[in-house]
Amino acid sequence: MPFGEGVSFNKTPLFCGQNYPIWCIRMKFFIQSLDKDIWNVISNNTYKHMPEINFASSKEHLDCIAKNIIVSALDSDELLKIS
Repeated sequence: MPFGEGVSFNKTPLFCGQNYPIWCIRMKFFIQSLDKDIWNVISNNTYKHMPEINFASSKEHLDCIAKNIIVSALDSDELLKIS
């Protein structure tokens, strides 16, 4: 079963090696719902810092968050393939 847990607003969509295109769509919307800057770092490798707002996030910090989200979305078999 490609998506054993179902869809959730606060849980990363799990990828278990099947239906990659569907998983990609779900991951894109999931990540954008968390923070559009994280999605921009993943998709464009860009980060637009807004000086008028005091962000604790830097591009490096957003990179770490993005990696954590992606790794958390992989089942153990898929994680071993990429590690």
